[in-house]
Amino acid sequence: MPLFSQDALNDGVRKREVFGWAMYDFANSGYTTVVLTAVFSAYFVGGVAGGASWATFAWTSALAVSSLIVMATMPAIGAYADLRAAKKRLLALSTIGCVATTAALAGAGPGDVAWAVVAVVLSNVFYTYGESLIAAFLPELAREDSLGRVSGWGWSFGYFGGMLTLGLSLAYVIWAQGQGRPASHFVPVTMLITAGVFALASLATFALLKERALPQAQPASETGLRASLERLARTWHEARRFRDFTALLACAVAYQAGISVVVALAAVYAEQVLRFEQQQTMMLIFLVNVAAAAGAFAWGYVQDRIGHRPALAVTLVGWIAMTLLAWAATGPALFWVPAVIAGLCMGSSQSAGRALAGALSPALRRAEFFGLWTFAIRLSAILGPMTYGLVTLLTDGNHRLAIVSTGLFFVAGLVLLAFVDVRRGIAAAQG
Repeated sequence: MPLFSQDALNDGVRKREVFGWAMYDFANSGYTTVVLTAVFSAYFVGGVAGGASWATFAWTSALAVSSLIVMATMPAIGAYADLRAAKKRLLALSTIGCVATTAALAGAGPGDVAWAVVAVVLSNVFYTYGESLIAAFLPELAREDSLGRVSGWGWSFGYFGGMLTLGLSLAYVIWAQGQGRPASHFVPVTMLITAGVFALASLATFALLKERALPQAQPASETGLRASLERLARTWHEARRFRDFTALLACAVAYQAGISVVVALAAVYAEQVLRFEQQQTMMLIFLVNVAAAAGAFAWGYVQDRIGHRPALAVTLVGWIAMTLLAWAATGPALFWVPAVIAGLCMGSSQSAGRALAGALSPALRRAEFFGLWTFAIRLSAILGPMTYGLVTLLTDGNHRLAIVSTGLFFVAGLVLLAFVDVRRGIAAAQG
């Protein structure tokens, strides 16, 4: 069977459309890779905030605020997208917003804490809107028994976008440092590189991806927002019927909290605990992206073969091992091992979770259900980094204890996953 088989796609879906869909993962991955993980997070703590004792907590708090905004708005936006068949239009607006506010980060220099916080909050909000909306296209493109591999195609391809953006940024950083220029000069340029790659690569998505949904009937007297909120309320009231999707949301809150720590604080941990230099940190994240791309692509096929729940469970065991190794690392050499494990698990677990959410979502309410999925992911993005930040704040900067606390989120996710009955959940979604 070919790696990219037409048989994995729904009738009428062409491979080039899937390529367009995957290009959005390619386009936006640079944001998480460069802004949240490799460059701006550590620059905010050490450069913008001057290495203050509150800097890590301020960074995690900014991410938490962005998550609260998304939690309050995304479920209704998803419901509105379903009712008006507006996923693609809203995706375009969120893309413009993220590109513009990412570029605005270039204006944050030493001491510009307020500017940096506002730009990070807004860019992360727009980024997350786009993530939820693009995910809602997945069940329209892939057959039910191929959700894992098609999700893996997109997620793995996305990491190559992250590597491209990071590679361009790294090349500029090496040149700038060779010229004796400080981080306050080259970090802003990397923000412009990230915004530019996002804008250019996403054009393929809007050229090739189709809006297959049709507007749904609704009383003429109701506004779109009112109808969306009423639809959302019905979803919560019907949680008993979709109890396996609800259980998956609880599981996602737990394990995605741990992943959020790795995304938001890997560079901070490497530089503050293990004394990585900027170039070392960027090379580390580059390696993580290589491993993540391989994990997402290969694990999608494994997931379709062994099942959604076992595939996700294996990745959570890998995450637990990663946190223990990161805690044990006393220097840069050993830290490369958990970094590779984190990459493999990151791509596979996030792709597996997205595919499982797609399998458990009703056909006519996919954007809405992915809005709920995003709600859970954003809640985790508050719990994980804020827990890490609080531990460092209360223990005078003990990052090792903070990384151990992160491992508990993966343990909780493994326990909660046991309550998800995939067959029952799919039957409920199709009922």
